[in-house]
Amino acid sequence: MTKTKKIYDLIVIGSGPAGEKAAVKAAYFGKKVALIEKAQKYGGAGVQTGTLPSKTLKETALYFSRVYEKQIFEESDNTLRKTRYQSFTYRRDIARTDMEQEVSNNLLRHNVDSYKGTASFADDHRIEISNEDKTETIRGENILIATGSYPVNPKDIPFDGKRVHDSDTILNIQRFPRSLCVIGAGVIGCEYTTIYAAMGVKVYLINNRDKILPFLDKDIADSLVARMKDMGIEILFNTSIVNYSVPKKSAEDIRLTLRDGSELSTDMVLYAAGRSGNIRELKCENAGVETGDRETVIVDEKYRTNVPHIFAVGDVIGFPALASTSMDQGRAAIAHMFDTQDMDSVPKVFPYGIYTVPEVSMVGLTEQEAISKGISYNTGISRVCDIARGKIMGSPDDGYLKLVFDNESKVILGVHIIGRIATELIHYGMTLVQDSKTLDQVIATVFNYPTFHDLYKYAAYDGLGNRSGKNIKNPGGVRN
Repeated sequence: MTKTKKIYDLIVIGSGPAGEKAAVKAAYFGKKVALIEKAQKYGGAGVQTGTLPSKTLKETALYFSRVYEKQIFEESDNTLRKTRYQSFTYRRDIARTDMEQEVSNNLLRHNVDSYKGTASFADDHRIEISNEDKTETIRGENILIATGSYPVNPKDIPFDGKRVHDSDTILNIQRFPRSLCVIGAGVIGCEYTTIYAAMGVKVYLINNRDKILPFLDKDIADSLVARMKDMGIEILFNTSIVNYSVPKKSAEDIRLTLRDGSELSTDMVLYAAGRSGNIRELKCENAGVETGDRETVIVDEKYRTNVPHIFAVGDVIGFPALASTSMDQGRAAIAHMFDTQDMDSVPKVFPYGIYTVPEVSMVGLTEQEAISKGISYNTGISRVCDIARGKIMGSPDDGYLKLVFDNESKVILGVHIIGRIATELIHYGMTLVQDSKTLDQVIATVFNYPTFHDLYKYAAYDGLGNRSGKNIKNPGGVRN
């Protein structure tokens, strides 16, 4: 039996957004905290393989492709033709390294003891840490599971990390694909599809359903599909790949057989259709922790598992699996664990950000949800190309903001944006939905001029016009 050398008030397993924030909060409140990270670098998928790298690549794609600047200056694709792949990944690697160091420094500043190795439950209080050099066991009065998730790798897909990739290994490629087939039209799939398409790569997007991102407002989703097609992306709905033929020579294309028998040739494949909780090595059964579908850990509204002193947060508990909500889940779990009497829950109203080209972001009800709930609603839109800031920036006719509001009270129920910096602009919309603000209150608000926030005011005016039946500016509604 391995001797337990150290005892902690809290052991955190995983240094991603959820684990890091939980660990430093507990330490801030004077608790003795240990954090265990299996990987060589801190930050989890949020820093190393998911959120930060893909979003940085999106910004790099915008820089090199000049998607928006083309509208101001001369149109040219010379920059794309000359771009080396190492230049494309340069900022991604810097951002990743800098943020990993920031996580490490944050743990040091709060005197969190860090361990590198694979964690597993010896029992419900003791964690065994294994690495190449040694195995040791530490004890925690409380334990927080924040191990994140990993990309699903179905056995019938010939993943090789060279030409057939998941969302982790795609980050390791050393050249631009001649063409790329992305399987799965979820958030990750759509983001990588538009990033590589913006860089001039021919991209095919395969989806076994008839729509992308089904949680989005339909108008926004349809607009994103239209923009994808404008970028030369070929979208194949209601189909799947039934056979992969990967040649030995890298100069030859992979042949993919679709469900209807047709074939598709592509240089590389990215499978981006699902993630599972990262608990395979945890040995949760040794602690009696109940787990659910897709290797998730089951928790209650306080993020407590069926074992009272063991909590879980972040991707490992499933939906919504966002870095933003995971951080606050970690903080809320600590509040319940140690009765810190501060933030003990994650707000029910929070934004979704999708870092495609163009960006998409939303908060609150979609038009379809309003219909399903039987709400008497209306909508108002404003287009980026119509406002002064859009004129200055030379914005193409592909960005707009849509408000969904209660037709009687004029209270704003949802905000939906597609276009540049949508993920930034949404936060004002979040306060509108949280605070049940009305169209009249938005119209009575003064914004800096000219700014993109004018979109809110003109969407509110448009909504009043729709409500009265006297819409002058947008009688045709949203253009896709």
